Amino acid sequence: MKRTLLYSILSVLILLSCNQVNKLEQNENQSMGKNVDDTLVQSGYSEVNGIKMFFEIYGKGKPLVLIHGGGSTIQSNFGQVIKMFAQNRKVIAMELQAHGRTNDRDKDSSFEQDADDVVTLLKNLNVDKADFFGFSNGGTTTLQIAIRHPEIVDKMILGSALYKRNGVPAQFWDFMKQANLSNMPQELKDAYLDVTPDPKGLQIMHDRDAKRMVDFKDIPDGQIKAIKAKTLIIIADKDVVSPEHAIEMHRNIAGSELAIIPGVHGEYIGEITTLKSNSRQQDFVVPMIKQFLDPPKASQ
Repeated sequence: MKRTLLYSILSVLILLSCNQVNKLEQNENQSMGKNVDDTLVQSGYSEVNGIKMFFEIYGKGKPLVLIHGGGSTIQSNFGQVIKMFAQNRKVIAMELQAHGRTNDRDKDSSFEQDADDVVTLLKNLNVDKADFFGFSNGGTTTLQIAIRHPEIVDKMILGSALYKRNGVPAQFWDFMKQANLSNMPQELKDAYLDVTPDPKGLQIMHDRDAKRMVDFKDIPDGQIKAIKAKTLIIIADKDVVSPEHAIEMHRNIAGSELAIIPGVHGEYIGEITTLKSNSRQQDFVVPMIKQFLDPPKASQ
């Protein structure tokens, strides 16, 4: 039976297998400056479908794969929550094509390609089953993983994920057609340059993400309804993606759960552009996610 969790205080809803080890460049406890903590187990690069994909692994336990959104790095999206998840999970995070420390393949980005890249990385890391948490564009990538590679998905969390163009205001698409690097949030530009001090690469990342959104096509309802993975959908009540869109997705994924959190896009995980709010919503959202992933056993 579908369960809906509504957290809202506002009435206005707006806006490698062994034979692949030679492909894996591993750096145990690689220094990452201020972002390193004692839960970082491994970091490095893996040969993935023609690119060298950067990844980090934190903690121990059942794998939880974190997939960042557009214009982001691992830390700019998930830096506030990785350690919380790594308390009881093996957290695997990566940077997608042209993002952060992962190079570009001189080809337009697509959610389908990102999905295939993530799955190839996991195979290189000898992971054949995992839970997934994708945020924003990473949520759409997670949907494509569930559609294209259902065998690898156990549970998934879709954070502010989009699967239909009408899930965002019409003016969003006009904005994307005119997207310019100068309009990109400074926090995201700084986060990229902090790990890859290459202005040309920053421009490439921006342009890849903008074009992908301009070219965005709806995912057919039939593909969404065919998803069997146990799913938690999270959205903010003032998100870019509308609550109505999240509700439609919730109804189309059988057995899914829905949480609507007060705040703006990414605030519920402490995404870097929201830190000035000091809301610390992740302090109650992460435990909710952890309970969804590992529900307490019923007493006998």
